Amino acid sequence: MTPEALRTRLIRIAGQPFDPPVVYGEEIIGELEKPPVPAAVLVPVILGPRPSILLTKRTSHLKKHAGQVSFPGGRIDPEDAHPEAAALREAEEEVGLDPSRVELIGRMADYVTGTGYRITPVLGLLPPGLTWRPSPHEVEFVFELPISVVLDPDAPRRELREASGRTREFWVWPHPEHFIWGATAAILVHLAGKLRAHS
Repeated sequence: MTPEALRTRLIRIAGQPFDPPVVYGEEIIGELEKPPVPAAVLVPVILGPRPSILLTKRTSHLKKHAGQVSFPGGRIDPEDAHPEAAALREAEEEVGLDPSRVELIGRMADYVTGTGYRITPVLGLLPPGLTWRPSPHEVEFVFELPISVVLDPDAPRRELREASGRTREFWVWPHPEHFIWGATAAILVHLAGKLRAHS
C-alpha cells in the first residue's frame, strides 16, 4: 500500500464513529473493582516507502509491564489537556519524538485492560527518516512493524498461557525479535480490521 493510500484510509477511519465505542480486554470478567485509570497511547504510523507502525520494548526493570512491547504512551496526567496531549508528551519522553513532526488525525475506540487502564489510542502520522532517542529508564528498543504485516489477516495468531491459576487466550503478532501481545496486540487487531474494511 502506498503512503498516500494509507493516509487516506486512516483519515477515513479516524473520521467515523467508534464501533464499538469501548473495547474490553478478553481477560476482563464481569465488573472491574474500581474505575479504570485514564491512559493514552500514540499509534505512530510512519508513511515511508514501506509504511510501518512504530513500537517500543519497555525496559526490564520497570515496575509495571516490564519488557513488554507497547506503543509510546502512559497515564493521562492532570496537566494534560486531553488524551492527544498525553500521548504526545509520553512519546517525546520515551523516544524523543518531536510533537511538531506528528500529524494527529483522530482516535480509535478506548481499550480497557484487565490491569485497570482505559487506554485511548491516538492515531498519528509520521514522516520517514526520523531519529529516536529512547529513554534509558523506560525504553530498551524502538522498532517498526510493517503495515504489510498488519494488513495480512493471517498474521496475528491466538495463544494460550497459564497465569495465576487461570488460562488466558490473547493475540500475538509475528515479529522476528519481539513478542507483541496484550493490549498492544489487541489494538493492532482492531486497527487492522478497520484498515481491511476500508480497502
